[in-house]
Amino acid sequence: MTPETAYDGCERITWEAARNFAYGIRLLPPPKRRAMAALYAMARRIDDVGDGTWPGDRKLEELDRLHTVIEKLRAGDVEDRNDPVLVALADATARYPIPVAALHEIVEGCEMDVRGAEYVTMEDTVRYCRLVAGSVGRLSLGVFGTRGGRRRPAGESEASRMADDLGVAFQLTNMLRDIAEDLRMGRIYLPEQVRDRFGIAPGSWTPPEQVGAMVEYVAGQAAVWFDSGLALLAHLDHRSRSCTAAMAGIYRRLLRRMRAQPTLPLTERVSLPAWEKGLVAVRSIAGLQP
Repeated sequence: MTPETAYDGCERITWEAARNFAYGIRLLPPPKRRAMAALYAMARRIDDVGDGTWPGDRKLEELDRLHTVIEKLRAGDVEDRNDPVLVALADATARYPIPVAALHEIVEGCEMDVRGAEYVTMEDTVRYCRLVAGSVGRLSLGVFGTRGGRRRPAGESEASRMADDLGVAFQLTNMLRDIAEDLRMGRIYLPEQVRDRFGIAPGSWTPPEQVGAMVEYVAGQAAVWFDSGLALLAHLDHRSRSCTAAMAGIYRRLLRRMRAQPTLPLTERVSLPAWEKGLVAVRSIAGLQP
């Protein structure tokens, strides 16, 4: 399989599944857009194992296998030359200083999901956010690069910390948006200490008024992570900045909607209409505040 064919497959996965991120990724020049699609497709593959219907032991076996696949990628080896995700990702890592080892963190986060990890403190929750989303920020920065043409690994830069913070903001927003859906899967990511502080019944999202107060509180913390992470924009070239600003703008609007209606995630999955996402993308191209 050629890299071009492999990238086509990854882009199809991205446009079909990355409902919010696709608006930003499309703003990149083609080579970076394709590399980001490969990264997304790999992250999607890992997530699908954790969220799938296999028994827990089977999931952990597959996640362990993915650790091996990632190590082979780091060594420049593609396990299956007919696998579009692996072929595309191998080509992307040859072109850009992508910190491939960060993919292990996404797998580790999924392993925590499968094992039913519990979160007592906000620090516990933030650590999970860094694994499953901060890692994606650092991987993306490997594709974006920073202004001035520096080619050192993203993990060594101050920009890497900002990308990580932005990932935390994205994931906290996801957690608030998905609290009802996650509970149906037996998952509660928001920490026990915060739930106790707001008088929320164990293993539930009741009473609704207290849950709303908690959502407003955690949304305020996510907003702080956004403020820290968005400092990254000053370090990116115009197209990468537009991409990041578009993705961040969509998530910040979701967050604002939940702060304005904090019990809404209990009854529906908070989302933006396509026209509003398009507006955010246009604003990002113009350099307006996301």
